[in-house]
Amino acid sequence: MREVYLKVDSSSLRVILCLVGQAVLRQAHSSVPPQPVPPLLQTLQRYLTALEPLLPPDELQHTRKIVQKFGCPGGLGEKLQRELIKRAKHSHNWISDWWVQWAYLECRQPLAVHSNPAISLPNRDFTDWRGQLVFASKLIAGVLDFKAQVDSGKLALEYMRGQPLCMELFPQLFSSCRIPGPKHDHVVHYGRPRRGPAHITVVRNYQFFQLDVYNSDGTPLTESQIHAQLLRIRSQSWKTDKQPMGILTSEHRHTWGQAYTRLLRDKINKESVRLIEKSIFTLCLDSPVMRISDEKYSSRMAAQILHGGGTFSNSGNRWFDKTLQFVVGEDGSWGLLYEHATAEGPPISTLLDHVLEYCKKPDRVRAPLIPLPMPKKLYFYINSEIKWDLEMAKQNLDILINDLDIKCFNFQHFGKEFVKQLKLSPNSFIQVAIQLAYYRVHSEVCAACDIASLRMFRGGRTDYIRSPTNQMLSFIRAFDDDREAKVQLLREAVDAYSILTEQGIDRHLLGLKLQAIEEGLSLPRIFMDTAYGLATHWKLRTGQVPTNTDSVMCFGPLAPDGYAVCYNPQQDHVHFSVTAFNCCEETNAEKLALTLERSRPPWAPKSQGPPKMLFI
Repeated sequence: MREVYLKVDSSSLRVILCLVGQAVLRQAHSSVPPQPVPPLLQTLQRYLTALEPLLPPDELQHTRKIVQKFGCPGGLGEKLQRELIKRAKHSHNWISDWWVQWAYLECRQPLAVHSNPAISLPNRDFTDWRGQLVFASKLIAGVLDFKAQVDSGKLALEYMRGQPLCMELFPQLFSSCRIPGPKHDHVVHYGRPRRGPAHITVVRNYQFFQLDVYNSDGTPLTESQIHAQLLRIRSQSWKTDKQPMGILTSEHRHTWGQAYTRLLRDKINKESVRLIEKSIFTLCLDSPVMRISDEKYSSRMAAQILHGGGTFSNSGNRWFDKTLQFVVGEDGSWGLLYEHATAEGPPISTLLDHVLEYCKKPDRVRAPLIPLPMPKKLYFYINSEIKWDLEMAKQNLDILINDLDIKCFNFQHFGKEFVKQLKLSPNSFIQVAIQLAYYRVHSEVCAACDIASLRMFRGGRTDYIRSPTNQMLSFIRAFDDDREAKVQLLREAVDAYSILTEQGIDRHLLGLKLQAIEEGLSLPRIFMDTAYGLATHWKLRTGQVPTNTDSVMCFGPLAPDGYAVCYNPQQDHVHFSVTAFNCCEETNAEKLALTLERSRPPWAPKSQGPPKMLFI
């Protein structure tokens, strides 16, 4: 039998591996079931239950009648439910596209603070620009290594409680960008296997550079090659003016959409913007920031990742529309800022865990003796209109940044391992603690949302888990009562919240609402009711983002008079970030953080027996 050998160059091999990887992903998707439409009466009953801690009895009774009429046999709720079930049979995922459009792409608030989450990671062991560039080279190589696993289909399928999870978001992380529009935005993905982008964007001193990260044969640059290119970028980033073009992307979406149209009228600007949008990801090389006390350092670093610190700091080193932006400072600080329409916390955590593991490995790959092209500086032509847009964007961003209060702290008294020893859910335990802290500050409970993943379904994104519960309210109100009773009430509150995490209701309610709008119907009374407005006025936006390292995520509140509380439970401690707006006289991030930090047991859990009181 005659053997036939096929000669394939590295570039073609990369395409073949990407196509194989896509086939593997499609096979993985087939093992994940479609997202079902929950039973209507179940959702309506859970909605009423969620309202009980928030409404007085007379208002609750009024809302109960509205809900019962909506869900009665032959009523409007049943009709909308049938249409949702039809939609589920003929769509990729019956709610995810709607959710992304409604929650993100139609939202007109600035992406900075209001939408894009930031993750601040533990400092690296360098304190100058030399170490900054060495680490940045390693970071880039690690992200490209992760991308190679995604493209080739070698990324391990993830599971939760034995169920496979949808992996569709991973390929969307790279070479994607949000584009502003007059009424709503859209997301573009350029990561095609045949002609996918081969460059990243590097920004330093507000100046953007195109850095090709693959050799001509399709192999990724080595760390030493990347480092040499970053040195070239540093040497070039002193030479021209420093107009912070990236600050335009921090504007109100309608304002940025208009400026975007004006910006792209010029051919040079259009080419530069397109190269940024198409890039695999963005690397932000931040300049040093003013030294502050150790106590405030973690809060300052989280703010730097989130918004850049203002127009006189590093905010010009951002392109907030970009899906992935890695930030590396000269003082060893680093982190990730991501755009939420395309990315969610769990895939981002998987990416960061991979990069951290990669950074532990020594660079053993020899750089080929091949001359590399000079990184391309991206130029912008700034006329009087664009100059005016920039000045307004600077003012508005600084106002927004000065309005945001951020407090990060490390709760060191115990972590998730101790809570597990009590046979309690760590996430539910922390949710009870957050509501307790809010009650201690404001003498009331409030509508709060925790983020739950729906990746157990194909194309699934997230749903909200609501608090407080009746059991949580009972525990809070009985706080000063008998200690033994309080422990039992706490256990009941934690268990009740854990049950809630099994099924959210807000995506279903949103689907019913949007289905009515799509059919041209008047908005159902259930959504015009004041109770629905109260129930969706999220004064507490919370989120657990567990990672394998001491990272902390932060984002802005959903409501002007609200808070955002994010936490990362580790074995023996918990990282928290709390944000609020200074313009609201009722809220205070530092006060809530201090109250939350003091909601701790007065005993040492590792050295003493089982607790008799869980909170002081």
